[in-house]
Amino acid sequence: MPDTLIPDTTFPDMSVPTLTDGNVTVGAANEKRGDWQLIVVYRGKHCPICKSYLTELNGMLDDFAAINVDVLAISADPKEKAQASANDIGYNGVIGYDLSPQQMARLGVFISDPRSPEETDRPFAEPATFVVRDDGKLQIVDVSNAPFARPALKGLLDGLTFIRQKNYPVRGTHAA
Repeated sequence: MPDTLIPDTTFPDMSVPTLTDGNVTVGAANEKRGDWQLIVVYRGKHCPICKSYLTELNGMLDDFAAINVDVLAISADPKEKAQASANDIGYNGVIGYDLSPQQMARLGVFISDPRSPEETDRPFAEPATFVVRDDGKLQIVDVSNAPFARPALKGLLDGLTFIRQKNYPVRGTHAA
């Protein structure tokens, strides 16, 4: 069972290489794109559901930027596969790659082994979504063990807009 990140606590300190921005600190927004950061952990190039999700996210990057939220999509894929994923959909945002099993464990995501060498050649993260505020603390945590369960991006955008406009408090801060 992965560790669980608790809302309103400090996001783990880690960095990943990206296709466009060199190494970035996960959870630290790029001020040019926003003061909060939305981190979308995706399974990798082998996942057709991830391709659809990233395609939808790509069409909403300006919407997230409009509410001052920087977007980072990350996976365990090596650079070549991450680049191929970006090229396949014409992704315009920042994609991080080479997420290690140790980093996945620190994020509290579920990790799966490939079903075959054709799928991928390494353990990979199941989907997760994190929103980190400008103070480095978690506002939203959503972790799934299957590719079929992810937050609807339009609902997430609408929710973040509401949270930011109304200074809505962090929910779910009591751990079981």
